[in-house]
Amino acid sequence: MFNSSEIEQQVAEFLLQIKAIKLQPNNPFTWASGWKSPIYCDNRITLSHPTIRTYIRQQLTLLIQETFGPVGGIAGVATAGIPQGVLVAQDLGLPFIYVRSKPKDHGTGSLIEGDDLTGKRVVVIEDLISTGKSSLQAVDALRAAGYDVAGLAAIFTYGFNIATENFKKANCPFVTLSNYNALINYANANQYIAAADVEILRKWRENPSTWG
Repeated sequence: MFNSSEIEQQVAEFLLQIKAIKLQPNNPFTWASGWKSPIYCDNRITLSHPTIRTYIRQQLTLLIQETFGPVGGIAGVATAGIPQGVLVAQDLGLPFIYVRSKPKDHGTGSLIEGDDLTGKRVVVIEDLISTGKSSLQAVDALRAAGYDVAGLAAIFTYGFNIATENFKKANCPFVTLSNYNALINYANANQYIAAADVEILRKWRENPSTWG
């Protein structure tokens, strides 16, 4: 049985422990978008830690089974969703494909890589959800190619309202193992941040594009 609150906390602990997530409210990061942010997340780091990698794979597998039921394939979003997707597909004994950010500029010019699973019900795997834009580009590409996208599963979400709105507009349900609220609660309770930083971190999430 998938125990969401327990798993949210455990994943938050793992991500902080191995510094896949870094919190620096007083020395913010700059994202590729230009946004200033007190948090930086790189879930690729989990792949270097076998125990954590295994836990994430097992919980993503269970979450997919409980949320989406029987599916015919797993689709990873390039690049960080590819290794996570392969691990989940292996666990479920399902075919795997992945979606490029843009078609390759040589050979077949493919956007979707792997055997043709057209018509099969697939779940998309992503490592991280911010606004949802890149994830939903992959969903759109799969649907345009004739795939039945059941939904998307990811390791972590910042919980932006814009992401929720974007997924709703796209009629694509999504689920994650952990989220920003669970992370901040765990970080505060376990001295990863000072109590005074909690309000700063919560304010950022309210309007990240203008924060800082």
